[in-house]
Amino acid sequence: MDYEVFLVSRMQEVYSQTKEPKKAILAGIQDSGKVVIAAGLIMIAVFVGFMLTPDAMIRSIGMALAFRVLFDAFVVRLTLVPAVMTLMGKAAWYLPKWLDNILPKIDVEGESILKHKEHKTERKSS
Repeated sequence: MDYEVFLVSRMQEVYSQTKEPKKAILAGIQDSGKVVIAAGLIMIAVFVGFMLTPDAMIRSIGMALAFRVLFDAFVVRLTLVPAVMTLMGKAAWYLPKWLDNILPKIDVEGESILKHKEHKTERKSS
């Protein structure tokens, strides 16, 4: 499911600012946990709607998908992922240099542009 992106991206954002894994995990759950819960509940509601049809095959698919989302959103995303990341500590954020060089630098928030702009204004004022 894509709602994992909300949770872990918020954790990564806080970790890159503070370098404190526990604080990053707590902030990720606190800020993005609501999105994960809402997305999970919406998807469960849709799949429960499938269970209201007269076709037995559609009902069984709806039940299986509803259970899958329930397990994935609430057990895996909100329990296991933060628990494993807490146990791993800073090792959860380790990225080998060679991989860091290969991966593209994506700046969703635009922080690198702001830093570049601040650096330019500091040069002009000096």
